[in-house]
Amino acid sequence: MNSRFIISLGVSSFFFFFIHIFSPEAAPEYLFHDCPNTTFFTPNSTYQSNLHTLLSSLSSTAIGSTDGFANATASQNPPDQAYGFFLCHGDLNSTSCSRCVATGERDILQICPNEQASTIWYDQCMLRYSNWSILSAMERSPNWVLYVIGNVMDPTQFTDLLKETLNDIATRASTGGSGKKVAAAVANFTSSQKLYALAQCTPDLTASDCVKCVQFGIANMTQGKQGGRFLAQSCNLRYELHPFYNASALPPSAPPPPVPAPPPPASVTGPEVTCENNTFTAIITVVALSVIQTVVFLFLAWCFSRRNSTKTRAVVQGDQKGQTEITNSESMMYNLATILAATNNFSRQNRLGEGGFGEVFLGTLLNGILIAVKRLSQSSRQGAEEFKNEVMLLSKLQHRNVVQLLGSCIEGEEKLLVYEFMQNKSLDYFLFDPEKSEHLDWSTRYNIACGIARGICYLHEDSRIRIIHRDLKSSNILLDNEMNPKISDFGMARIFGVDQMLAITERNAGTYGYMSPEYAMQGHFSVKSDVYSFGVLLLELISGKKNSFFSQVDEGEGIACYAWKNWRDDTPLEVLDPAIRDLYSRDQIIRCLHIGLLCVQEDPMDRPTMANIVLMLSSYHVPLALPHQPAFFLWSRTERPMREQVLDQFAKRSIPLSTNVTSVSEVFPR
Repeated sequence: MNSRFIISLGVSSFFFFFIHIFSPEAAPEYLFHDCPNTTFFTPNSTYQSNLHTLLSSLSSTAIGSTDGFANATASQNPPDQAYGFFLCHGDLNSTSCSRCVATGERDILQICPNEQASTIWYDQCMLRYSNWSILSAMERSPNWVLYVIGNVMDPTQFTDLLKETLNDIATRASTGGSGKKVAAAVANFTSSQKLYALAQCTPDLTASDCVKCVQFGIANMTQGKQGGRFLAQSCNLRYELHPFYNASALPPSAPPPPVPAPPPPASVTGPEVTCENNTFTAIITVVALSVIQTVVFLFLAWCFSRRNSTKTRAVVQGDQKGQTEITNSESMMYNLATILAATNNFSRQNRLGEGGFGEVFLGTLLNGILIAVKRLSQSSRQGAEEFKNEVMLLSKLQHRNVVQLLGSCIEGEEKLLVYEFMQNKSLDYFLFDPEKSEHLDWSTRYNIACGIARGICYLHEDSRIRIIHRDLKSSNILLDNEMNPKISDFGMARIFGVDQMLAITERNAGTYGYMSPEYAMQGHFSVKSDVYSFGVLLLELISGKKNSFFSQVDEGEGIACYAWKNWRDDTPLEVLDPAIRDLYSRDQIIRCLHIGLLCVQEDPMDRPTMANIVLMLSSYHVPLALPHQPAFFLWSRTERPMREQVLDQFAKRSIPLSTNVTSVSEVFPR
């Protein structure tokens, strides 16, 4: 065995160990997704079959992929053709790439059900499909920008260096070789800090389109931060002040970071050194170097994993008052300058409304996307707790009937939540206005009811965490430009365990009139508490009147009592909103009234689950139980003393009641 063989063996073993350290064994980390909500496919349709074939093909292709990119098409018969591709990060090996694509295949149809076009991003890859050809088409929108909390020491110098470095890798990525359009660079920021950057395009783009996509990302990156990331459908871009990629796995066009040359061997003097001594010395040297390198890279790998887990995603640290501590949030972070520019410095012209949390403003980002910004009232301790709760919950929820949290911002005294903008405001804006309610025909109201039911069912059964909303009401149902409902305001929501059936609180959170009796009276809440609130919402959709309206008339009854009396007296259509006029299905309305009464039963066990409600609304073949007298029924004029006793019990428990538009908020850590 000669010294050359020993050195080669040592180097090979070292690089094998190095690759093993940096190979991501954990499941890929979800970042974002895009469900356009523009076109949908019918369950069990030809397109659905083609889509499953497409995704399965892409997942199989990823197993042996060396380029980290592949596209496929299923069917040649429009309009049922399905197109798709995946793109893995340029430094990823085929095993990690295939694992990430397989995860995307599993997740995307759950997150974006029945969508004809969707995209999902992970820390390691992206998966995209559509019903129209997407190959070689440069797409910069939708896009996401993330940044690391913490400013650099010299922002001016850093910004200049960052732009120079990013522009360099943009050009080199566009001319990438080895089947990949990817480039990385390392630049010296200070004597002890380096800047690491990487840019990548889908290989189907032309060099010109690749540069345009990356340059767009550079223009939209947050300036002066210690790290940032831009994600689009055709390219991605990232920079950090620590190594975040495996340079040795990148193609030659993107050279790895420079490694200092080893020191020259010391001159040898004295007795003549024999060949055997040379070999023995080489063995000892290689073994020693290998041990040292292994220890060093183990330490670097440990540092890398720790920094990656805390800094590669946007992270919010606690504010000066210690009121909010949000870590590992899955929503992006906006800087205050971006929000101020988008909302015209929170101008009165951009103000959309105000709630218990604070004011809401319309904003327009540089890429033209409209946003709604909730600005926490600085004097509201209650709002600070809701802020924390909403960020931590909504960042984990993805459903077409749940409002999408785009990001948040904490700078100085400002606490801001950034949502997708809902053009048609909230349900109460239309439903309870004599003129606007005429825009809500029965078909629209029925679709809204079905959408709300699907959204609550998702929270209870299908999301990654089980959520009890606790404040479902018409003002918390937002409507998009097609009048699709989205559940909002999760400041009072609570997480339930998978097998948890009930929780008890000493302080209630919710809105009087929508609160179930067991929750209002005893502090007991469960999924059936949300079912009760949905029942009230459904009865409001049918009648066009607020629940509080009925407590103001002579008899002082609630909406459930009013609906029950008409159901009992066989006059169900008396409940119907006159604004609906003649264009409706009598059977459908009576069935919805029946479901609404089942939801507001006094005993939680008599109320259906949200999964059953979704089935009841979508199929006439699902049998319905007979409803009994609903909760809070005996509140007529002759029985007002009982109503007063109920209110007295509230007072004894020191529970402040709220109206239909004001919430009682007492949120505690889980």
